[in-house]
Amino acid sequence: MSSRSPSQTIEVSDVTNEKGDLSDIIVDWEGPDDPLNPKNWSRKKKWAATLVVSSFTLISPVSSSMIAPASAQVAEDFGITNDVVIGLVTSIFVLAYAVGPLFLGPMSEIFGRNRIIQGANLWYLFWNLGCGFAQNTGQLLAFRFISGLGGSAPMAVGGGVLGDIWNAEERGQALAIYSLAPLLGPVVGPLCGAFIAQKSTWRWVFWSTCIVDVAVQILGILYLRESYAPFILEQKAKRIRKSLDAEKGPVRHVRSKFANEDRTWQRIMIISVTRPFVLFIQEPIIQLLGAYMAFVYGLFYLFLTSMPLMFQGTYGESVGTSGINYIALGVGVTGASQINARLMDYIFRRLKERNGGAIQPEYRVPSMVPGTIAIPVGLFMTGWAVQAKVHWIVPDIGIALVGAGMILNFQAITMYVVDAFTLYAASALAATGCLRSLCGFAFPLFAQQMYAKLGYGKGDTILAVIAIVIGCPSPWLLWNYGKRIRMSSKFAKQAS
Repeated sequence: MSSRSPSQTIEVSDVTNEKGDLSDIIVDWEGPDDPLNPKNWSRKKKWAATLVVSSFTLISPVSSSMIAPASAQVAEDFGITNDVVIGLVTSIFVLAYAVGPLFLGPMSEIFGRNRIIQGANLWYLFWNLGCGFAQNTGQLLAFRFISGLGGSAPMAVGGGVLGDIWNAEERGQALAIYSLAPLLGPVVGPLCGAFIAQKSTWRWVFWSTCIVDVAVQILGILYLRESYAPFILEQKAKRIRKSLDAEKGPVRHVRSKFANEDRTWQRIMIISVTRPFVLFIQEPIIQLLGAYMAFVYGLFYLFLTSMPLMFQGTYGESVGTSGINYIALGVGVTGASQINARLMDYIFRRLKERNGGAIQPEYRVPSMVPGTIAIPVGLFMTGWAVQAKVHWIVPDIGIALVGAGMILNFQAITMYVVDAFTLYAASALAATGCLRSLCGFAFPLFAQQMYAKLGYGKGDTILAVIAIVIGCPSPWLLWNYGKRIRMSSKFAKQAS
């Protein structure tokens, strides 16, 4: 159905086939310029949605790590003496990132992106507020995990939103800004948390993020609209069904072009919720990217929790002063992100022209190459500089290189997944995000013990070797074999 608006009455003759039998009304866009199609939104509206989604994606990771510099205060207030439990106060929020997207991502493909991302944010806001009123360790850990479930929604849904509204050749810069948030947030968090812990109480770590989140929620209500094409067309089909005049005769079925006749809501729910697991089990691309992203993300949170140990323990800095070193990580993450944002779309367009206009997700792979080099170089520099206790600027340069390598890989992998699994981007990102978040949860738990036994030089050397073994072959494998692997995927084919 492409020539009438949903409010118009549809005659029986409109829904008959060549033999005169009643046939389905297939609801589609009203031509290539249909304003309902999110791909046709104005550039202003697209950027408003991008910035709002990125803001949702920023505030949650801020909460994930902001408590790290104040964990000593929490331990003192609640009498925590176990190092693992102290680390758990920070990392249990990230554990929820492994669980939430498995359900919230697929649910956004049933109930729409907007409802899920805003509803989950309200859930996060409520429980994050509760963290500030926790009276014991059990309450704090429980509230942190529950709030993390809501906070994981932007991670699960945000990439899908940008895939919905931006065309492949122009989504690079938008996704660069969005993918900056999950890594910049945990950098901003400890920086702010260190000064809050020094000047006030750890409870204000949670209350301050709630205040900011309220402002983000208001922006979401004002500027974020539904973007998932199958959901929009299904709503359009419902309006058409209501508008049909029953007196004109029976109509067999009105459905969107994405709908299948034999699917009930129960079946849709089961398929969508299990799809991330199916993608991870059946898709070698998801397995490869998920494993590497898991290591990078785990390494990131290990750095976040070990930096206070480095600069307070080895260099004798105060809590507030040691927090300033997070700026080095932020400089690496932000600088590389912005340079990459300007290069990715350019590289994508050049490769597209060189290959006769063909669009391939593999055009995102070149960004990974400098990233896979920067991470081990930064690890070697940081570890041995701290071990030798040289001037603090040297480990900060190493930390900046690690941050740059992380964001380059994070952006390239996120965009590759969105390009390859467009309609199922939320489920695909949930699949890669599950293992990633498990590592982000687990790595900080052994950081203190690892550095205590091995020292910073040997500890970071081991991590650098792992980064080389896992990371360096990944761009080559994707560039040479990515398309062949994708062609055997039913999900990638359907998405394209």
